[in-house]
Amino acid sequence: MGPAGVCPNDTSYRAVAKVAGPRPASLKRGFSLFLRKETLDFGLLRLESRIIFMQDLDAMSTDFSPDFSIYLASSTYIDSDHPAVRARAAELAAGASGDAAIAARCFAFVRDEIAHSWDYQRNPVTCRASDVLQHGTGYCYAKSHLLAALLRANGIPAGLCYQRLAVGEVGPPFCLHGLNAVYLQEFGWYRIDARGNKPGVAAAFTPPQEQLAFPVLAPEECDLPEIWPAPLPQVVASLTVYATVQEVAAHLPDIQLLPRHK
Repeated sequence: MGPAGVCPNDTSYRAVAKVAGPRPASLKRGFSLFLRKETLDFGLLRLESRIIFMQDLDAMSTDFSPDFSIYLASSTYIDSDHPAVRARAAELAAGASGDAAIAARCFAFVRDEIAHSWDYQRNPVTCRASDVLQHGTGYCYAKSHLLAALLRANGIPAGLCYQRLAVGEVGPPFCLHGLNAVYLQEFGWYRIDARGNKPGVAAAFTPPQEQLAFPVLAPEECDLPEIWPAPLPQVVASLTVYATVQEVAAHLPDIQLLPRHK
């Protein structure tokens, strides 16, 4: 093993996490048209992407539920039963026909109307879905919490997914990137990324073809296969311990990849 947070040159390595639910064959990484990832210009800010929790994440995982109940439930950070979340979910669903149409509207709203915290240098730091909606801003992780909440409020199963990516063009350091998986009746599980578009980033809702914000390019980067019903503790810690957008950027969440988790 290399330094903490760096996996050996083997893209088949799995994350330090028990699978929360197997990703069906329909949920495969799609062909990406984008050949470069975003570069974050932190100026003089010293970036310290670090592992906050080193323990195995078995306690966070659950068996895959055929009835999708774990992907429909309201929870602490995906508070789909919050009145404001339910009201916005109803607005987005009004007049839409079918789960794919509703999901597309929810996706577009979070992608386009909720500002990415770093892109817009906007505080406060948010984590809970209702707070993301109230303040209109969030990091990719927080935006994925809101999108999951809006989908669940509309009765559409939704979970959280992660990629491990280099923070700049190449790594280290590395960090987690947050996105979603939604279950559509016609297509099954389908990954979507509502982090927000900008030059070089053009995520879209085009089922069954994935069009995510970032491709996995380097050996140390990984598409993590889990579909989580709730956010990872590393993510929650980064979004609740640190008070400003700049502090979060200096402590982006990461996980260690180990050879035994193939």
